[in-house]
Amino acid sequence: MTADQQVAPARRRSRRDEILEIAMGLFAARGYHGVSMDDIGAAAGVTGPALYHHFAGKEAMLIAALMPVSEQLLAGGRERNAEYVGRPRDALAALIDFQVDFALANPAVIALHLHELDRLPEEPRRQIRRLQRLYVEEWVKTLTALRPELSAGEARVLAHAAFGLMNSTPFLGGEVDRERRADLLRAATLAALQG
Repeated sequence: MTADQQVAPARRRSRRDEILEIAMGLFAARGYHGVSMDDIGAAAGVTGPALYHHFAGKEAMLIAALMPVSEQLLAGGRERNAEYVGRPRDALAALIDFQVDFALANPAVIALHLHELDRLPEEPRRQIRRLQRLYVEEWVKTLTALRPELSAGEARVLAHAAFGLMNSTPFLGGEVDRERRADLLRAATLAALQG
């Protein structure tokens, strides 16, 4: 490594991020209504009222977890499609890798999306659903380029089916190591989408 190629120090996780991760794990395990601010505080090692320094309440925690994830997924989908313009097979493989990696790293967030999104107020829920629809359209764009016989509606059905497969991570046991789970999910999704 030369003097000009310095490695940036890893960003230290904030206390807010740590609390949010703990809350998401509890919400995913016990359900949104099964967790109190005091439960989150106890798990995080702070008093329930001290949590209000970081979050206005449980609802704010759920929004803080789900909104950025939806934004990051959309940005990641767009980046992969932009990187492989005119190469839909490579774009699809990159999209699958991206989603599988996300799903394996974030099973609690996926469980929250599946089971708790409807707990949010209308406006943030609408924003998250819009971001999700835009992300699906990145997949539709790739699938219709790869398989011109598909209508956009048919590609959308396949994309949602693929998400169901890839986002099964909250329900997978630990009997298969993470790398092998990733390989199996990638291969199954690719086989399902290539037709």
